[in-house]
Amino acid sequence: MSDIYDLVIIGGGPGGYNCAIRAGQLGLKVACVETRKTLGGTCLNVGCIPSKALLHATELYEAAEKDFAGLGIDATVKLNLPNMMGAKDTTVDQLTKGIAYLFKKNKVDHIEGFGKIEDGETVDVDGKTIKTKNIVIATGSEVATLPGIDIDEERIISSTGALKLSKVPGKMVVIGGGVIGLELGSVWRRLGAEVTVVEYLDHILPGMDAEVQKTGQRILKKQGMKFHTGHKVTGVETLKSKLKVTMEPSKGGDATTFDADVVLVSIGRRPFTDNLGLEGVGVKTDKRGFIVTNHFKTGVDGIWAVGDCTHGPMLAHKAEEEGVAVAELIAGKAGHVNYDVIPGVVYTKPEFAAVGKTEAELKEAGVPYKSGKFSFIANSRAKANHETDGFVKILAHAETDEILGAHMIGPMVGEMIQEICVAMEFRASSEDIARTCHAHPTLSEAVRQAAMGVEGWTMQS
Repeated sequence: MSDIYDLVIIGGGPGGYNCAIRAGQLGLKVACVETRKTLGGTCLNVGCIPSKALLHATELYEAAEKDFAGLGIDATVKLNLPNMMGAKDTTVDQLTKGIAYLFKKNKVDHIEGFGKIEDGETVDVDGKTIKTKNIVIATGSEVATLPGIDIDEERIISSTGALKLSKVPGKMVVIGGGVIGLELGSVWRRLGAEVTVVEYLDHILPGMDAEVQKTGQRILKKQGMKFHTGHKVTGVETLKSKLKVTMEPSKGGDATTFDADVVLVSIGRRPFTDNLGLEGVGVKTDKRGFIVTNHFKTGVDGIWAVGDCTHGPMLAHKAEEEGVAVAELIAGKAGHVNYDVIPGVVYTKPEFAAVGKTEAELKEAGVPYKSGKFSFIANSRAKANHETDGFVKILAHAETDEILGAHMIGPMVGEMIQEICVAMEFRASSEDIARTCHAHPTLSEAVRQAAMGVEGWTMQS
C-alpha cells in the first residue's frame, strides 16, 4: 500500500496547490499533477500575479508622469518596457519556486504531465498509472473565445498575450468590460495606448453594485478610457498594418467599423474540463462544462472538485478556500467554506472591492436593509494623498443591523474590504464597526464613517 496515494490532485493552481500543501501538513501522502513545468496555475503564471506586477509598475509610471508635479516633485520619466516585463517575470519566478519549496517541505510529489481519470482510484499521466484513494479535480479555467475571432496572441490576444506585448500599441480594443479587460486595459492605457472597451451589457463589471459600476466607468472614462456599452463585436479583420473591428448594438442596429493595432478578447473564462475522462467515470458536468458537486463531492465516491472547474465565483481565493476544505475533509476534519463572505477586487486605480449582497439582490430577495455611504473626498488621508475618487457603502439588515454587504471604489479598498469580511464572518453589526476606534488619519476611516452612516451619525469631513 505504500505506493498508493491518499490523494492525487489534478491541477497545480491555487485550488490544487493549497489542497496539496494542506493535505501534506495533515500527514497524507499526496501527489499533484500539473501540465506546466511550474506550479501556480493560470493565476500565478499568466494571470493574477503578473497582471498585478504590471498594474503596480504602470501606476508608478503614470504617477511620476502626471501626479508628481502637483506634489512638488519635478521628474523626467522614460518607459523601459523590456525591464518592466523582466521585473514581472522575476516576481512570477520567485513565487513559483516558493510553491515548489512548500511542496518539498510538506512531502508533496509534483508530477508533470496531463492527468486523466481512469476510474475512482486511478489517474493516468501521459501513460503512467497512479493509484490513489481520493482524486481532486482542480483544473481551473481557460480563456473564453468568440466565434470567428481567432486569437493569435500577437495582434488578437487573450489576457496571456496582453501580459507580454513587446511594444505599446497605438490603439487597443478590449472586448469585454469585466475585471480582466479593465485591469489589462488600464495597464496599456497608462503606457500610452488609446484604449476602447466594448461591452455587451449596458454597464461594466457585471454583478457588482450598480452605483460602483456607474462611478467606476465615469472615473475610468475621465482617465482616458473609452467605452461602448450595450454593444458587441461581430468581427475582426486582420490587415497587413492594422485590424478592422466591427461592432453593432447588442439589441440590433447599424454596424460601425474602426481601426485597432491590438484587440484583447476578455469576455470571461470557461471551465477546463475537457479530456479529463469525466464522462467515462460518471462525473457529471452541466451544459457549460462546470463539474456538478455537492459540498465539493462529485457523484462518484472519492472524486472531488474545487475552483474554477466547478460552480461559484472564478476567483483564486475561492479556489484556495475550497482546496484547503477538501484536504481537511479527506483527513477527517471539518472543512468548510463560507460562500457569503468571499470578497471580489478589481485592481484598477482606483480599486473596486465588494463582499456580500448588493442592493439589487437584497431588494429582489425582499430583505429589509439600510445603508451608509461615505465619500473619499471627505477623508483626510485621501485628501492629503490627492486620491479622493470613490466611496464606501455598507449595507445592514434594517432590523438586526447585521452587515449584509459592502461595496467600495477608491484607493486601497482591496485591502480595506478585509475588515468587512472579518466582521461578516463574526456576524457583526454596522454599529460594531462604527464604535471601533480607527487610527486618524487613515483611508480605513472611510469604512467606519460609512458604518456610522447606517444610523445617520457620520461626522468626519
